[in-house]
Amino acid sequence: MVSVSDLLPVEAIRLDVAADDWRAAIGAAGELLVATGSSTDAYTTEMISTVVDAGPYIVVAPGFAFAHARPSPAVLHTGMSWVRLARPVEFGHETNDPVDLVVALAAADASAHTEAMASLARLLADPDTGRALRDAATPAAVHALLSGGRTAAGPGPAAEPGPAAGPEPAPAAPEAPVAAGPAVHKILTVCGNGLGTSLFLKNTLEQVLDRWGWGRHVTVEATDTISAKGKAAEAVAVLTSREIAKALGDIGVPVKVVDDFTSTTEADRVLRDTYDV
Repeated sequence: MVSVSDLLPVEAIRLDVAADDWRAAIGAAGELLVATGSSTDAYTTEMISTVVDAGPYIVVAPGFAFAHARPSPAVLHTGMSWVRLARPVEFGHETNDPVDLVVALAAADASAHTEAMASLARLLADPDTGRALRDAATPAAVHALLSGGRTAAGPGPAAEPGPAAGPEPAPAAPEAPVAAGPAVHKILTVCGNGLGTSLFLKNTLEQVLDRWGWGRHVTVEATDTISAKGKAAEAVAVLTSREIAKALGDIGVPVKVVDDFTSTTEADRVLRDTYDV
């Protein structure tokens, strides 16, 4: 299994970086991908173009942007970079601005980084670990936290939270759905590229479904906007960002907006609304 720390070397972590705007913030993250051999400068341009074309859907949680683009010849091997900004910048997101943390992903394919994204989503969703990552004094301290270790100035072990992690007590699990059609329901999580932000949301939904005991009744598939339109007929609902929901339009199934892709509390609420429980 490929971990976050495997894809994110200490050399790809920079703290307190000055950036005048969101383009410069993504540019700083792209420079680190280039410096560590994950991509060429062309990939940085592609990450910026993704936001220009599709809007700030990469801002998946308050203060956090996950910059990425589709696999392309500009990706040399799968890798990540981590940029904590000296001052937050606006990406134009309705609820999650301003951004002080930009993590970039250069993916050579659609599968090698899946487990790493799930791990990162869990780490950032845990309030204590997320705070420790933002407060870490050095790149080495960030890397140690992502590896599940201790830091000299840190709060202790950065253990990944279990399925019920979150700042609020989890509501009681509803009864599992009685299948009126297929025995297993499918939910689609959608982003512009199908590789990054949709995986964050998929992981968060699966945590809630596992907590409810619904894992064998409902599957979650991460996909992109183009594929989602063709797969919509197989799904009971599509969950995505506000920007991608607008781009999808009417696809014949409910499209639910999620603002914080790392929040199990919000995922719980949206799933309850989807199943009217």
